[in-house]
Amino acid sequence: MFLSLEADDPAVFTGYKLPVFTGDVCDPSVTIPRQFQNYCAVVTKTQNNISPLYRLDSFDWTVLVLYFTILFVLSVYGLYRVKQVIEFWRYRHIVPTPSGHFAEDELPHITVQLPLFNEMYVVERLVKAITEIDYPRDRFEIQVLDDSTDETVKIAEATVAKYAQEGFDIHYVHRKERIGFKAGALAHGTTTAKGELLAIFDADFVPRPDCLRKLVDFFKDPLVGCAQMRWSHINGKYNLLTRLQTIMLDGHFVVEQTTRNRTGGFFNFNGTAGIWRRTAIDMSGGWQHDTLTEDTDLSFRAQLMGWKFIYLLDEEAPAEIPVEINAFKAQQRRWAKGVMQVGIKLYPRIWNAPLPARLRLEMFFRLTGNISYPLMIVASFLQFPLLLVRYNQPLYHLMVLDLPLLFFSTISVVLFYGTAVWYLDEKRTPRLLHLPLVMALGIGLAFSNARAVLEALFGVKSDFVRTPKYRVEEASDETWKKKKYRRKRGWLPLLELSFALYFLLAIVYAARLHMWGTIPFLTLFLFGFGYMGAMSLMQTAGGKRVFSFSAANR
Repeated sequence: MFLSLEADDPAVFTGYKLPVFTGDVCDPSVTIPRQFQNYCAVVTKTQNNISPLYRLDSFDWTVLVLYFTILFVLSVYGLYRVKQVIEFWRYRHIVPTPSGHFAEDELPHITVQLPLFNEMYVVERLVKAITEIDYPRDRFEIQVLDDSTDETVKIAEATVAKYAQEGFDIHYVHRKERIGFKAGALAHGTTTAKGELLAIFDADFVPRPDCLRKLVDFFKDPLVGCAQMRWSHINGKYNLLTRLQTIMLDGHFVVEQTTRNRTGGFFNFNGTAGIWRRTAIDMSGGWQHDTLTEDTDLSFRAQLMGWKFIYLLDEEAPAEIPVEINAFKAQQRRWAKGVMQVGIKLYPRIWNAPLPARLRLEMFFRLTGNISYPLMIVASFLQFPLLLVRYNQPLYHLMVLDLPLLFFSTISVVLFYGTAVWYLDEKRTPRLLHLPLVMALGIGLAFSNARAVLEALFGVKSDFVRTPKYRVEEASDETWKKKKYRRKRGWLPLLELSFALYFLLAIVYAARLHMWGTIPFLTLFLFGFGYMGAMSLMQTAGGKRVFSFSAANR
């Protein structure tokens, strides 16, 4: 390989070909004029560059500084995840135990609240499961808090009437105006509830008969304000989407919630599958609907008041998870926006509270973690310019600068979700092999969740968009495709598909330049955006089974 220099100065040998470094030394057989005698030294110092004469310009520096700034921020949050993983394994054996046990005739009165909104497919299943709970009938009340505007009203009324005739203390409470959404329904029901303890189950849950017995004894301690179980998944193996969701949810419920609770930090009630002490709700300001995550909001207000929370990792409450991509995105978007809203609302109070610095820092990461989604979009957009810039970077720069940051920002995700799989599963290999796809799915959520985060930051209000449930339990059930509550796809899938195309071109370009090390990383972006966009379009249009990946790995 030779570099040809055409010089206008006659003193320079026109057409003289300089040898480009190809081995340990320059070719000694080539005689080099005096003005080029330092060439070998320059080549030796830059031998790892593809182009040794290349110099960074202002565009290159802008791309690199922005990229490494984002990567550094993401790696800090990744380091926090690694910390949680370490603490989980350290404290996993410290299991909460009640301070005492209620005698049968001393069991407190419990009101089970079932907030509903247009849940025609699952309301009967939910109420049936609640009536099968093992708890004394004379201290057991059921409230069906229904804000529905469709056929759910008649189904719920008939279901409540049926069990009322069987002797259950069950009441149907319907609001014509959905003020405050779920928080408003819970607050409205609490005004007439008989119980000193309030158990809450969302429409997608099928609690087991012993669920209240597992939780109630913790309230023997008068300072316990809330106790909750871990979610499990009825239809976790239905399709690729549900398999990936189970890993994402398990990461939260196994690692995050356990670590926060067992290290003395604040953990948030997840809106369902738990019991609240009514006094704790009242003293902490009650259910408020100025955020989309009323459960997180109330949880942190209560813990700031000094109430204790209990989380039971090894006791589970089965629930149905979304089988349709648009429902999944809507759920994730609501959680992302709601948590950011809670952060804006409560973090100044948390910062000024007499709490350990460790806990205040922990809460900062908890409440700001979703800022990673807007950053991820910028990082995604930078990938193609980065290929142009990094083409001429020496290999040791990639090793020294990229590897530490990429470890904490990406490998930490594998450790985080892998820990949950390792703890829960005896046969771990199938779900562990899904971890790269979990990372890709998180990338694919970037546009949807970034929009939610920006809306929270700029104070844009939006309705509480509930997650539709279809009562999908069996792997062969395709009836949900003909049911109501299908969400409109909007413009977002087109943007996601355009970014998938962008990364496809980036992969082709990287392959042509033989930059093979970047291709696996780019493929995660391609799959994430492509899967989100294609599935959103196909499932909204009642797409083919092949696009749902239902048959894969069954």
